Amino acid sequence: VQLVESGGGLVQAGGSLRLSCAASGSIFAINVMNWYRQAPGKQRELVAALTRGGSTNYADSVKGRFTISRDNAKNTVYLQMNSLKPEDTAVYYCNAEMIVGFGSWGQGTQVTVSS
Repeated sequence: VQLVESGGGLVQAGGSLRLSCAASGSIFAINVMNWYRQAPGKQRELVAALTRGGSTNYADSVKGRFTISRDNAKNTVYLQMNSLKPEDTAVYYCNAEMIVGFGSWGQGTQVTVSS
């Protein structure tokens, strides 16, 4: 599976961004789609997950502000980010967990939230 993220950028605190992750290849074999982020000097952390069956899971730090969703017709997963905070600044990565075999990562997209 190949993943391409888009939608990052610079936004003021309190603003919104929507990230997109377009998937191609063996899409039928995807089990879970995740969004991770990595801030400078910090470990990569799971932000949101969307299972094959439609269940979602969020990091406590983004609950109520971020929403993960998908458009099956476009083979795209989204991360809607509202009420952004400076601490949300990071490179955001899309990740696909496969039913069998190794997962895939996108190239990452930078999100910068100014105070």
